[in-house]
Amino acid sequence: QVLAYNRHTYETVTQQLIVTVTPAPEGEPPYQGEFLVGNRNVEELLPEAEQEMFLQATAGVWDQDDLHIINITSALHRGGRVPLPIEGRKEGVYVKVGSHGAFSPCLASAASPQSRFRCSLGQQPLANCYDTFAPHFSIRWCNLSLLQVWPSPRTPGPTWGSGVLEEGGDFQPPTEVTPQDLLPGYLVTLLVPLAVALLLCLLLGHLMCCRREGV
Repeated sequence: QVLAYNRHTYETVTQQLIVTVTPAPEGEPPYQGEFLVGNRNVEELLPEAEQEMFLQATAGVWDQDDLHIINITSALHRGGRVPLPIEGRKEGVYVKVGSHGAFSPCLASAASPQSRFRCSLGQQPLANCYDTFAPHFSIRWCNLSLLQVWPSPRTPGPTWGSGVLEEGGDFQPPTEVTPQDLLPGYLVTLLVPLAVALLLCLLLGHLMCCRREGV
């Protein structure tokens, strides 16, 4: 169920959407890069034509042809602030792109520790290639993250039987438990609270009856 609202009139509309998820035939791409697009809202990157334009721009800095978008997330869901309604500011969108080819030297240098250090000083990150995203997409290179995912080995699941007991296999009940003497525990549980209650009653009666003025 998808609930959408109009930013200007705040009108809402609900629609049932059936999504069928099928695993990729080649598996999850081992190389994944996440870009922060600062001049877009999340709904502006949902059209297929806009995604194709973004993939073409990504191919210019990645040097791979098998790129595809894995996920699109609004920057507001990552702790970003709501932009001020001035100068046409946008929320920002995180776009994760995957590929079976290795990262280009341009992306590796932009996400290197030296580049992170320059970003912490407020300087431009290291990028030794032409920014093919400009001017349509404004990429914040200091927020670039590269992830290398390796497929995890699958452990074999349990083998289920037919549910019918095999011939000659008798049911073996659990061993009998030796009887225990529960009387001491019962007496302790019952007599200790009664003794404490009796002492409290005697103390309260002494204070109320024998400690009164003139007695």
